[in-house]
Amino acid sequence: MLHATPRAIARPVLRRLLVGAAASVAAAGSLIAVPPAAYAQADSIDLLSPAGPGGGPDRDHLTVTVRNAGGGADGTFELYCAPHGGSHPDPGGACTALEQDTRSGQDVFAPAQEGGFCTMQNGGPATAHVTGTWAGRPVDATYDRRDGCQISRWDRLVPLLPDMKTTGKR
Repeated sequence: MLHATPRAIARPVLRRLLVGAAASVAAAGSLIAVPPAAYAQADSIDLLSPAGPGGGPDRDHLTVTVRNAGGGADGTFELYCAPHGGSHPDPGGACTALEQDTRSGQDVFAPAQEGGFCTMQNGGPATAHVTGTWAGRPVDATYDRRDGCQISRWDRLVPLLPDMKTTGKR
C-alpha cells in the first residue's frame, strides 16, 4: 500500500494556488489597460434608465389610450422616457411611476392576480389600453376599474393613467 507524503500532496495544491494567482493578476492587468476616455464616456451613460444608454431611437415608447375617464382625460397619448416627452399630459410623472416599479423588479404591466380576493366595488366605466415598448420588452396591457383589484392596479400607474379622484367621473 502506497502512502502519499505531505510534500507530494502539497505540490498540486500549491500549483492550483499559483495558477489562480496568475489569472487574478492577468485580470487586474486588463482593467488597468482601459483608457481614461472610456471611463469618462461610461460616466455619462445612465445605466439605470429603462431606455438604456443615450435614450436613442430605441428608447421606451408607449401609446396610452384612455376612454370614459371624463374631465378631459380621454384620448390617445404618446409617451417617451429618457428623455421624457410626447403628447402625454405629464411625461415626467408617468415615466417616474413606471421607473419606480421597474426598478423594484416587478412587471409593471402585469394583470391582477387570478383568483385574488377583490373588493366588490365599481370604480366607474374608465378603460385604458397601453401598448409599445418598456424596458426593452413589448407592452400590450388593458386596464379598467370593475373591482378593487383593477382599481388598485390602475391607481398604481397614476399619472401614466389619469387620477380618477380628480377627473370627477367615477
